[in-house]
Amino acid sequence: MGLIRWTPRTDLLDPFAGLAEIQEEMNRLFDTSLHRAGRGEFQGAFLPAIDVVEEKDSYLVNAELPGLAKEDVNVSLQDNYLTIKGEKKYEAEKKEAHYYRKERAYGMFSRTIELPTAVDAKKIDAQFKNGVLSVRLPKTEEAKPKQIEVKVN
Repeated sequence: MGLIRWTPRTDLLDPFAGLAEIQEEMNRLFDTSLHRAGRGEFQGAFLPAIDVVEEKDSYLVNAELPGLAKEDVNVSLQDNYLTIKGEKKYEAEKKEAHYYRKERAYGMFSRTIELPTAVDAKKIDAQFKNGVLSVRLPKTEEAKPKQIEVKVN
């Protein structure tokens, strides 16, 4: 059991002050319970980790998809929403093997990301290398930042 420093509450008059703490505790509870999915009672769903980076002229989306082939992944763009779908197929268990621990997750997945500005759908480039899907989405000319000259009178 860890020690937690006591700090006196200064927000006793605010009835909603403790909601953030309750939300953090609930998030911690769900995070720890979902990470124990490899115990056999519950097979965890596969959900790839995604990074979204905004660059000057484009967005770069990287998704970790270990063990998948490019044929297992579908990428689509509709109304400024990028959707990555696929399925990580379950590998059949060997009957003669005794599994000490099973933590790998399988199943269908779908991740949808709302892009903050419009992108040029005709110039999208997707690469799949070493289990990482990289999608570059160029911004439209209207969405690119523009330098505005300020005149002084």
